[in-house]
Order: sequence, then C-alpha cells, then structure tokens
Amino acid sequence: MLLSELNTGESAVITKVKGYGAFRKRLNEMGFIRGKVVKAVKNAPLNDPVEYSIMGYEVSLRRREAAFIEVVSIQEAEHIVGFSGSVEEAEEAFARHWETRDKHIHVAFVGNPNAGKTTLFNYMSGSKEHVGNYSGVTVGAKEAHFRFEGYDFKVVDLPGTYSLSAYSSEERFVREYIMNQAPDVVLNVVDASNLERNLYLSTQLIDMDVKGVIALNMYDELTRSGATFDYEALGKMIGMPMIPTVGSKGKGVKELLREVIEVYEGRSETVRHIHINYGNEVESGIVAVRGELNQEKDLISNVSPRFLALMLLEGDAEVMELVQRDAQRPELMRVVKEQTERLEATFHDKVESMITDAKYGFISGALKETFQESPVNRRRKTEYIDAIVTHKLFGFPIFLLFLFLTFYITFTVGGYPQEWIENGVNMLGEWISTTMADGPLKDLIVDGIIGGVGGVIVFLPNILILFLFISFMEDTGYMARAAFIMDKLMHKIGLHGKSFIPMIMGFGCNVPAIMSTRMLENRNDRILTILINPFMSCSARLPVYILLVGAFFKEYAALVLFGLYMIGIVVAIVMAKLFKRFLFHKEEAPFVMELPPYRMPTGRSVMIHMWDKGQQYLKKMGGIIMLASILIWALGYFPVNEEMGKEYELKRQAIERSYATMPSVSDTRIAGLLEAEKQGLLESLSREELEARQENSYIGRIGKTLEPIWMPLGLEWKAGVSILTGVAAKEIVVSTMAVLYQADEEVETGEISLGDRLKAHGYTPLIAFVFLLFVLLYSPCFATLIVIAKEIGVKWAFFVMGYTTILAWVLCFAVKQIVGIFL
Repeated sequence: MLLSELNTGESAVITKVKGYGAFRKRLNEMGFIRGKVVKAVKNAPLNDPVEYSIMGYEVSLRRREAAFIEVVSIQEAEHIVGFSGSVEEAEEAFARHWETRDKHIHVAFVGNPNAGKTTLFNYMSGSKEHVGNYSGVTVGAKEAHFRFEGYDFKVVDLPGTYSLSAYSSEERFVREYIMNQAPDVVLNVVDASNLERNLYLSTQLIDMDVKGVIALNMYDELTRSGATFDYEALGKMIGMPMIPTVGSKGKGVKELLREVIEVYEGRSETVRHIHINYGNEVESGIVAVRGELNQEKDLISNVSPRFLALMLLEGDAEVMELVQRDAQRPELMRVVKEQTERLEATFHDKVESMITDAKYGFISGALKETFQESPVNRRRKTEYIDAIVTHKLFGFPIFLLFLFLTFYITFTVGGYPQEWIENGVNMLGEWISTTMADGPLKDLIVDGIIGGVGGVIVFLPNILILFLFISFMEDTGYMARAAFIMDKLMHKIGLHGKSFIPMIMGFGCNVPAIMSTRMLENRNDRILTILINPFMSCSARLPVYILLVGAFFKEYAALVLFGLYMIGIVVAIVMAKLFKRFLFHKEEAPFVMELPPYRMPTGRSVMIHMWDKGQQYLKKMGGIIMLASILIWALGYFPVNEEMGKEYELKRQAIERSYATMPSVSDTRIAGLLEAEKQGLLESLSREELEARQENSYIGRIGKTLEPIWMPLGLEWKAGVSILTGVAAKEIVVSTMAVLYQADEEVETGEISLGDRLKAHGYTPLIAFVFLLFVLLYSPCFATLIVIAKEIGVKWAFFVMGYTTILAWVLCFAVKQIVGIFL
C-alpha cells in the first residue's frame, strides 16, 4: 500500500521510495528509506498535510508526496521477517530482509516511433503485441510481467513519441505516465542508426530527472554501416548508461536487464544527474521560474521543477492548465510571462525554438566526440527502393498490385486448408449425429454449435494469410510509403496521407484502426477519419466474402474480392468529400510523416503478429460467436409446435404406407427407382417441415416482421436476420446463415456446403453481390461502435450506425434495380 493510505496511529515499514531524482533524494534525506518504520501521527484540520514519525522525529508530508512511498503494515512486516522487538532492532531486521528478498522493478519503455521499442518489449516479455514500422501503432500502454535473476519486472510499453511536449495524445500520455506513475527506471529505446533525432527525447528525460537506461536498438545496422560509436563515453556524458541491442533477435536483452537492475539498485557508476546548458539568458529564466515553483510544493511533488519551468517557458498548454488547475497562481504566471517576453525580445524567436536548438546543439556536440559517421550512405538501399515504389507514375499501380496479390493468395492458398477444416467440421457433425440420441441437446450441438461456430472457423486460414501480408508490409516500412502515395488523393478529400494509415489498419480490424487516429493532431481530421473507417473491410467480413464469392464467383474470385475492398475505399473517399464539404470546413493539418528505412522483418515478429490475430479470432469462436450461435439456434428452435410435428409425422407415415402397399417388383432397377423416389419425397417433406418450423419460430417471426425492409433488395427474411445479428460481430453473419439454411442438409454424396444451400434457396450472383455490398457498407460491429463512442462521443457512434446502414440500403437498392434491368 501507499504511505498516504496509512491511518492515524498506524505504523508501517517502508519498502520503496519513488519519484523523480531530486524529490526522491529529498525524501531519503528526511529518513524515508527502505526498511525504516514510519508512523502516521496526525492529520492537519483539512486532512492534508499529514504528520509522520520516523527515526525519532516528526516530519510533515502532503498526501500527494506520501503517495510516492510504498509501505507494508507493521504486522505484515513482522510476519514476513518473523521478528518482533524494539523499533531499532526491528528496523535492522527489516533492512536486512528487504536487501535479500525479491524486488519489484517497474520499467517504462519510451522511444521514437520505428525505434523498435515494441519489438524489444515483445522479446523481453514474451508478449505478442503488434509491431508496425510506422507512427501510431502503439496507441496505449501495454503491460507485461516476468522474472529475471531474482527480480520481478513490470514492464510497460508506452506509445511511440518524438518528444514529451503536448502536441499529440501520445506525447501527453507518456509525459503524464512518467510523472504520475513514477516508474523505477525509464528504458529509452533509441534507433542506433538515427541517433541525432532519437536522442532529443533522451534530453527531455534528463530534464525530468528520472532514472534511465538507453537501449541502442538495431545496433547491427550501425555496425554494418561502418560507423563507429563510443556509447560508453556518451553514456557517462549524459548520465545514462547505454546498452547495444538488436530487439528482433534478442541480442543484448540480458545485458540490458542487468543494467536496469544496476540502475534500480543505485550501483551504476554511469548514472548521474546533469543539467543541459541552455545559455545564460535561458538559464536565468529557468532559475526565476524555479524560484516561484519551489514555493508550490504540490506542483513539484511528482515532477522535476526544472522540467516544469522549461515547459512553462515554452508555453506548453497542458502544463499551463496544470499549474492553474487548483489555483490561479498569479505571481508564478507573472514571472513566466515576464521571462518569456524578455527571452523572445532578446533573441527575436520563440522560447520553444531556442530550447529545441540548444538540445540539438547539446546532442550534436556529444556525438562529435563519440560518433563517427560512415562515408557510405546508409540509406542508399532505401532510396533505391523508394525511387520505384513511390514513383509518381508507378507508385500507385504497385500499391494496387500488392493489394491484389494479397487477396489472390488469401483466397487461393487459403482455400486448401479451408477445405480440410470444412471436411473435419462435417465429419464431427456426422459422428455426433450418429452417436447421440435424438433430442434438443443433439440439435443444439449439431445445428447450433457445430453448424454455427464450424461455419466460421473454416475461414481461419484465410484470416491468418491476410494478416501475414499486412504484418509484412507494416514491418518492412511499406505501409508508411502507402500513406505517402495516397497523400495527394487524401488531400483532395480534405485529409492527408497520415489518415490513410488508420484506413489501411481497418483491413485488419476497425477497433485498433479507430484508436490509431490519435496520431492525428487535428480533432476534425480525427472525426472525419473515424466516420469513414468502417468502410474498410475488416477481417471479420472476410468469412462472408469468401463464402459468397467462392460459391457464386469462383472463376473471378480474387478479382471480386479485390473489387469489394476497392469499393469500400471509393465509398470512403466519396463520403469523406461530402463530410468535408458540409460538416468540417477547417483546413487539414500539413502532412508530416517519417519514411523509415526499409527493414526486413524477422520471421518471428511476423509470425507473432499473425498468430496473435489468429488467437483473437479463435477466442471469438469460443466466446461471442458461440453464444450468438446458441442464441440464434434457440430462437429458431423454439417455440416447439407439437401439433405441427404430429401433422408432419402423419404425412411421413402416409408416404411410407403408400409405398409399402405397392405390389412387389422383381426388377431391382425399378425397385431402386421407387425407393429413391420415396426417399426424395421424405427429404422434401423434412425440408418443408424445417422451413415451417423456422417460420413459426421466434427468429422467423422477427425475420418475417422485418422482411419488407429486405424484399426490395431481393433478400429473404433469413438473409435479413443474418445481417441483423452481424451488428454484434460480422463473423456471426456466416454462423447465422449456417444455422438458418439447413433445410437441405443431405444429398446422395453426403453433406453439401453452405454455398450450395444458398443456391438451393434461390440465391443468384446478383443477390449474392447485393448481400456482399450490404455487409461491406452497413453498421460496424458493437465493439467498433463502443470505441467510436469512447474516442469522439456517443452521438457520433449513433450517427455512424445510422448513416452507414441507410447508405448500404440505398446503394444496394440501386444496384439491384439497375443491374436487374440488364439481366
């Protein structure tokens, strides 16, 4: 627990002191060190500050400061140590015990986009987070736990960011996490092949006075380029140890963890706090602002006053709001304004630019002493490739070719394992049908669970192949080029190339794609990008596409599949243009996006990403899709009409009797024909009964009630119910169809596919295409709607749900009527 949670009169033993360097040092000097017994004596009249007794004297701390001290109760500590005696003797025992017991280290990963931060995090923790070679992949903190050499590590992967200013949600999130969560060690992941830009973030960590270790990731690229780097000397200059790593291969990870332990324990000889010199004039401004901040203990309890002073002088909006949140502090704001005006009048420039220039000057000076660039242009390979793939004439066709190949291989190669899984599902259903007694339980398992879930799980190979290609294009850096290629087109619809990244991510899943719009600085750009993102065909729609495309457009499968994705993109562009004209008039932000060097991803990282998405798909099978299949089966099974059952049983008996009373025929051929005729009549009667039961069921009544909505599109009530259930999750469209379209289960050769069942129910290529188009365009799933509500508001979620469904109906009606004229 935290010291701030200790009740009056209670005692506890200190186990850890957190916070930035100077603040933590001040607490240590006051006696708050690990193993010491502290007692809450009394509270001030307004419950803050609190008086504590420690080492024989009383000291007062504000609750906000006490929250950075972790403790265990005296009873728990005595139980752990197995000792009770005088306070002095107990403290010695406690101190000895906590020196030898397992320790917990909280490590926060920070770094620029494309520095390999998440790759290193994955390798270190065994986590399976997605790694993308462009900005904005990590949109929230991801946490993992593991043990290493007697220490429990809690590692948190924070969003990739270039600085700790407040221009983007990622920057604000990272800064606030470091300030409020006070990690024991900040692990700054740096791209060793791009030191000057990456070390800018390191200078801000120096200003924050945090314990830090720098991972020189992708160090193999630096050595291959022929450059030389004395990283140990630079580490001593800036007070942060540097460890070379190759995150994708796990090289240097153990050494990095050992260095984190050394820094945590205070044993590292490299660690020291330095001040970056910003010049006499700026330094005098920092001193003036710090003088005022030192009077505001609440403000500097969890952040370095020097860092806070720099942010105030730079005019950081978030920090300005922070210092005035609970009080106006006119004197502090007067000093900030006075110093800012003085500096800008002296240098005729913004303070932010002066500080940025000074930081890069500091970095440049440090690198001149320790780093020697290779005469070989290390980006030559990247430039050669870019000359082709981003060419003004060839770039767009190459991008379309990559997409077409992705869908072609997804459909053709994935078709083989898909067929194997489908046969396995059918065999399982047949085995259960022959071994279980007839009844509702058998129907539930065969028709509900196996029919519903099995109808969707067959598309797992296609999902894996699709994510394999998407992962490869992301990790190599090609996705950033796709944004660059699409920049001109995106500008025409009022956005910029950066907005294309969430759209491409939408091919995988709309949920992370919408979350990734946080990389867009302008709120209107974010809202507009989110409004059109659902038109990107997520992987959940792929089972529906493959089912109908494979059944009705087999000869042109890849082309039709590619066309569906392109229709989604075209509709998104048109709607964005309309929204920009009527809803969002503000000019878009300029397109600024890094084009990272091409890197060949390791098979491990690509396979981790692919399998991670496959696992999510399988979890859906055992979760929402199974529950939905059971629910749909139940709605289709009940109410049980016993009178109807008796009526059809009498009809079956009549057929049996009519053939039993026929004279015996000696000709085996004629006898076989009569038997086949009888079985055909019985099967036809079974289909008729199943149709009648479905129409009489709860789901049939719902479907029939809503059928007038679907009839103008050429769709029957079963298709309408399937679309309706797809709002929960798009995969459920297929499982619903698998449950509902079971009227003609058997043919002579065995069980037939769902696609063939649809043909038997009157589906034509035109109706199949209308159905596909509706699934492409109508309301996104509940998960996506919830994320939209969280990101931009509930009203926008309802708007997306409404306008996409109306648009889907209108376009499908138009296609049905226009194409129908020519058929």
